[in-house]
Amino acid sequence: MTQGRVLIIAGSDSGGGAGIQGDIKTVTALGGYAATAITALTVQNTLGVSGVHPVPPDFVEAQARAVLDDIGADAFKTGMLGDTAMVTTVARILGDYPRIPAVIDPVMVAKGGASLLAAEAIAAVRDLLIPRAALLTPNAPEAEALTGLVIEDLDGLRRAGHALLDLGAQAVLMKGGHMEGDVLTDLLITRQGETSFQGERVDTRHTHGTGCTLASACATGLAQGLPLAHAVASAWAYVQEAIRHAPGLGQGHGPLDHGWRLR
Repeated sequence: MTQGRVLIIAGSDSGGGAGIQGDIKTVTALGGYAATAITALTVQNTLGVSGVHPVPPDFVEAQARAVLDDIGADAFKTGMLGDTAMVTTVARILGDYPRIPAVIDPVMVAKGGASLLAAEAIAAVRDLLIPRAALLTPNAPEAEALTGLVIEDLDGLRRAGHALLDLGAQAVLMKGGHMEGDVLTDLLITRQGETSFQGERVDTRHTHGTGCTLASACATGLAQGLPLAHAVASAWAYVQEAIRHAPGLGQGHGPLDHGWRLR
């Protein structure tokens, strides 16, 4: 298996559990090579986000193109983008590299409830980024915002996934963690069919960064040449164990153990 170069375009998490920090840990733990273009600095810990300092879009673009011109990339992963200008910039970068698969995590709200995407930028994500997605990884609230549909059960998750395919995504991993029940179900939906991933919900508050981690793990698999379904299955299993091995840090939503496989 090749190492796999992943260019991550996302925000920094000073607490280390999500965002760029969680992404780098994930890619590295799975044997890939992580490079970054940082879109924002955040002041946060397990209790929440208390400050955001956006990076100018032209500086984010300069970071990305410096990496692409020298190191190159086998996959993109996008996370927190913040506003319409940033979404537009990132879409332009991805558009210049149509052969590099992009995993788009449409980050909108932090685990503690802080908004990480301006409301007016949702349309830009829908119109500019979703058509660039080799894989889109929304949770239920993000999918509702992008489609206008109400998601209350597995059928709702499925309908929203197909609506996102209709918007141009090549594949959608619909995450069901926000829904009720002891069994967690995620759906990988493509134009060829559907694959479900099910597991017992882990009773824990230490789930900070699960979305970032899952998307980065998927991107690593794609960068290493795995077929999409295999990349997602591997990523899903990795995240489940990272939750189970969570070190119990912090007073709020604690981080996962990204390095569990290394031990």
